[in-house]
Amino acid sequence: MTLYLLVFVFGSLIGSFLNVCIYRMPRGLSIVSPPSHCPSCGAPVRPWDNIPIFSYVVLGGRCRKCGEKISARYPLVEALNGFLYAALLWRYGIGLSFPLYACFVSSLVVITFIDLDFQIIPDRITLPGIPLGIIAGSFLLPDPFMRAEQLGLVPSLIGFAAGGGFFYLVAVLSRGGMGGGDIKLMAMVGGLMGWKSVLLTTFAGSLTGSLLGIFLMIFRGKGRKSKIPFGPFLALGALVTLFFGQEILIWYLYSHQ
Repeated sequence: MTLYLLVFVFGSLIGSFLNVCIYRMPRGLSIVSPPSHCPSCGAPVRPWDNIPIFSYVVLGGRCRKCGEKISARYPLVEALNGFLYAALLWRYGIGLSFPLYACFVSSLVVITFIDLDFQIIPDRITLPGIPLGIIAGSFLLPDPFMRAEQLGLVPSLIGFAAGGGFFYLVAVLSRGGMGGGDIKLMAMVGGLMGWKSVLLTTFAGSLTGSLLGIFLMIFRGKGRKSKIPFGPFLALGALVTLFFGQEILIWYLYSHQ
């Protein structure tokens, strides 16, 4: 239990940096400098006011200098990333898989919140993520559907081609209905986790996206042409695949015997 707590704290600390990325990346700002500061008054955030989750609670969700309200998204991202790191420990243990998958899930967190706000998925994440994902998937990581076995080069390359190729085809046929960021995201997911991950990620993402779309049309009066970013649903589908791919495959095979 102590190890889980330590991993959660570490993940929340990384989550604090993810908040910087989420705010600055889509605005074209450096994620390194200047140091963290209040977006309202520009006052630098002191180290004791930058403790993940805890400082937000102590400050009552407001800037110490100007009293302006701080978005609850900041502790949410910190807690979410901490939870995902603890979940990785539970599923994959402490080993080589952990830091690699930790980078992956953190990138999904950043992608999700940027896409929600700006309807873009930054190339600064996906373009380096594609070759790194192929290398990690080919030589370093297990198959999420058969965790006792390594994924391997061929499934990784097929996953890269399937993820990027299928979503590129959808973008062409839909005449822009699918964004380039989604294509590169799925190429990254496929390279990291293989071609089967593309199928489950796409299915889970489409299912949850459709359910939300129906909910919004019924209860929020949204029309069919209302734009809903697909990146967060693909990110959710990738997390479902990462954590439960093997269990879903076993259930599927058992139920179709």
